[in-house]
Amino acid sequence: MLSTDNYNKHTTQNPIQRLLIKNFLKELLNQAAKLQPQSILDVGCGEGFILEKLREKKIGKKLTGIDFSKRAIEIGKKLHPCLSLKHGDIYNIPFEADSFDLVICCEVLEHLEHPENALRELKRVTKTNCIISVPHEPWFMLANFLRAKNISRWGNDIEHIQHWSKRGINTLLQKYFYIITLKNPFPWTLLVAKK
Repeated sequence: MLSTDNYNKHTTQNPIQRLLIKNFLKELLNQAAKLQPQSILDVGCGEGFILEKLREKKIGKKLTGIDFSKRAIEIGKKLHPCLSLKHGDIYNIPFEADSFDLVICCEVLEHLEHPENALRELKRVTKTNCIISVPHEPWFMLANFLRAKNISRWGNDIEHIQHWSKRGINTLLQKYFYIITLKNPFPWTLLVAKK
């Protein structure tokens, strides 16, 4: 089976990376459970690892994911056949307005040339809430650098074209949402936002 960067991240054998991801997922699942959503859309779902964790914890009854990578969706359908995973574009999410109780978007905005256009779409398709996470800079790059990843780029992932501090992402999201909760499961910033 061919892999993707997201697949490699979620299946890593690196104990430190596994611990960081476990702590992040614990926080995300805790925040999602508090919202008690019936329907959840994961935008930029990759292979469906987050949706699978939500399914295992019985958070939400209708779990749907979209991703721009057809390869990730193909892998996800093999790994998690119980999930509804589809090819889709964050700039033109293929669902009606107010379709989901909760929309999740983790580690996507930093890859986008026009994150504000994406935020408008996330706001459009959620009935009530969004959970959004991005790398917490400069800590994310520092963590990469210290584990000898992307040394020549000072720890910056080659695909990351946006960089936000906790304050920066909070300010951006406040243009579109009311921020309920802001957490920092190292090295990410995770925000729970209300429409």
